[in-house]
Amino acid sequence: MTYVRACGLSELDEDTPKRVELEGTPVSVVRTEGEVFAIYDICSHANVSLSEGEVEDCHIECWLHGSSFDLRTGKPDSLPATQPVPVYPVKIEGDDVLVSVTQES
Repeated sequence: MTYVRACGLSELDEDTPKRVELEGTPVSVVRTEGEVFAIYDICSHANVSLSEGEVEDCHIECWLHGSSFDLRTGKPDSLPATQPVPVYPVKIEGDDVLVSVTQES
């Protein structure tokens, strides 16, 4: 698994998603409830950025139609979305938030 720097931990405000692009993949990085998560930044229902939505209780809500996705699993837990979005492994090294968007073969 290859990790790349997404941002600094100090750049993340609690419950405020930060959009980054890693190796051509749009990713929303979220600091919430003492953890940092990385989730694919495009809603599976509508082609809009999840990082523009709100975060609450380890979930990110799509601002357009209100679908909510679990930051831990990527699974939607409210309609209209029915398909999950990818989540990515995160490591913290010092102030660096590292994310792996590569798939192992």
